[in-house]
Amino acid sequence: MITRRTLLASGGVLAAGTALTSAAPAAAADTPVELPTRNPLVEQRADPFITPPTDGMYYLTGSVPEYDRVVIRGASTLDGLTAARERTIWRRPESGRMGGYIWAPELHRIDGRWYVYFAAGDKDEPFRIRTYVLESSNADPRESGWVLRGQMVTAWDTFTLDATTFAHRGKRYFLWAQSEPGIATNSNLYIAEMASPLALKSAPVRIAVPTLSWEVQGFKVNEGPAVLIRNGRVFVTYSASATDARYCMGLLTADENANLLDARSWTKSPAPVFTTSAATSQYGPGHNSFTTVGSTDVLVYHARDYRDIVGDPLFDPNRHTRVQRLHWNADGTPSFGVPVGHGGPVTRLSPLDAPSLVVRHYEYRLRVDGAVRELGDTQFRFVPGFLGASTVAVQSVNFPDRYVRVDGDALRIDPFEDTDGYGRAASFVRVPGLADGAAVSLRVGTDTYLAHDNGRMVLSRPGNDRDARRRATFRLE
Repeated sequence: MITRRTLLASGGVLAAGTALTSAAPAAAADTPVELPTRNPLVEQRADPFITPPTDGMYYLTGSVPEYDRVVIRGASTLDGLTAARERTIWRRPESGRMGGYIWAPELHRIDGRWYVYFAAGDKDEPFRIRTYVLESSNADPRESGWVLRGQMVTAWDTFTLDATTFAHRGKRYFLWAQSEPGIATNSNLYIAEMASPLALKSAPVRIAVPTLSWEVQGFKVNEGPAVLIRNGRVFVTYSASATDARYCMGLLTADENANLLDARSWTKSPAPVFTTSAATSQYGPGHNSFTTVGSTDVLVYHARDYRDIVGDPLFDPNRHTRVQRLHWNADGTPSFGVPVGHGGPVTRLSPLDAPSLVVRHYEYRLRVDGAVRELGDTQFRFVPGFLGASTVAVQSVNFPDRYVRVDGDALRIDPFEDTDGYGRAASFVRVPGLADGAAVSLRVGTDTYLAHDNGRMVLSRPGNDRDARRRATFRLE
C-alpha cells in the first residue's frame, strides 16, 4: 500500500507518469495540451521568462543565483526545458559599468532579430541598476554573436529594471519599473512607445504606484510587468512588496481600444491575484511571464518551497521556475488560482452531460458548478491509489493533504489517513469514459461510478443507460 511516508518522500505525490501507467487506456486524456508534467520546471532560475513558441522552440531565460550573466536554454516543449543545455550568451565585465548585479533578462524576437533587455548594476555600485539591451541577428538565440547595444535611456537616470516590450495595434511599447525622483517608492511602473527596439519614442507615462497595503510589505514595489492581450483587454500583471513570502502579483487592466499612453486607461485590481499558499508550500510567487501551448495560456513564475529565509531574501538562491495553466473567468478576466505544489499535471473534470460546469469542492464536499472563481477548488491531480497499481487517487491541488473519498453517500476531500479504510474509500479504478473513450470514468467496486446529478456528485450504477453513462463520464481540461 502507498503510505503517507512514500507520498512525502516524493514531494507530496508520486510522479504523474507512474500514476498514468496504471490506467493506460485513458492516459491521453490527461494532457489535452502538452503542459509540463512537473513542477518546478527549472530550479534556481528566478524572474523566469519563456518566449512564445518561435519556429517550434521555447526559450527560457532568467536570473541566476550568482547575478553575473545572461543565460538561455531552448526546447521544443516546455517539459524539455528542464534538462535542456543552458548557454551563457553574455557575462558581466570584471570592472566598471554593468560589473554589478545582473537581473531579470527578457528575450524578445522583434523584426527578425533577438533582443535581451536586462538590468545591471556597476562593479563599485552593484545596486546602481539600469536597463541595457543585447542584440543578435542569429535565428537561434543560444548561438554566440550577441552585441551589447548599450543602455535603454529613460527620462531619469535612476534605479531602473524589469523591462518588457509588446506590440499592439501597430505600435510597439516599452513597459518597465523605475524609481522616479520626488516619489517615495522603490519602483513604479511606466509605459512608453518605442521608436526602435533600442530607443523610446514618447515620454514615460506612470501607470502604477505601490500604495495598497499588499504592495508595500518590506519595500514599496511595483515591478516585473508582463503583458497578456485577451478578450478585448490588455492585462498587465506585476509583482509587489519584498522578495520573501510577502512577494505577490497584482493586475492592471485597460480596454484594448484605449490609449495605453494615458494613465487614466489603466485600472488596478484592489487585491492581489496570486499570493503565497502555505497549503501548497509555495512562497513569494511572482515576477511572471506568459507563454502558450496551442491555444492554452500558460503562467510562468518563480516561487520558493519554504517561508523562512536566513539573511537577505534577494540572495537566497531557491526561487524556482514554475509553470501552470492560466484559466479564464466567465467575464473574460484571468483566473490564476494558487501556486501549485510539487507534482505532475493538474486537471479539471467537466461532466459530459454539463460541459460548461466543472467538479469542485466546497466546504470539502464535491459538487458541480459553473463560473467558479476559486480556481484552486476545481483543480485535482491523479496520483497512484492506495490499493495498488490498478487504482488511482484524486488529490486536491489547493489542499494537497486531502483526497477525494467516499463517505457513505457523500463524496468529500478528506485529509490522508494511513489506514486500510481510508485507502479503500479514496481509491478508484480509472477507465476510459463510459460515454466517450477520450474522457474518463472513475469506478468504485464492481459497477459503481462517480457521477454528476443536477449539481451534486454522487455514486451511480449506470449500467447500459445512455444518459446515466454520460453523467458518469468526465472530460479532463
